[in-house]
Amino acid sequence: MNMINKMIFELHAEICKTLANPKRLEIINALKDGEKSVNEIVDIMKVSQSNISQHLTTMRQKGIVAARRAGKNIYYKLAYPEMVKACKIIRGILQKQLKGNQKLAKRI
Repeated sequence: MNMINKMIFELHAEICKTLANPKRLEIINALKDGEKSVNEIVDIMKVSQSNISQHLTTMRQKGIVAARRAGKNIYYKLAYPEMVKACKIIRGILQKQLKGNQKLAKRI
């Protein structure tokens, strides 16, 4: 395997580690329809502003979200809207697994 492929796998793992948090996945879901202020995200998620800000900072540092300041407000958007598609694919797989587990549980 060449060096570039190894580097891509490492970066892929880093993004997966960053997204291995339910609140961060919720943030992606909140941003799926476009840019939102921190306060809008707080209202949607019903979590403290400091908690949301910590998650957004981590996601920004990893290049998952992009930020812009307008006066006192900071607005966030997905750096790569394709992230929503990736999350939908994984959710679809999880739903199939759950259905499979329910069928298995009924048989037992």
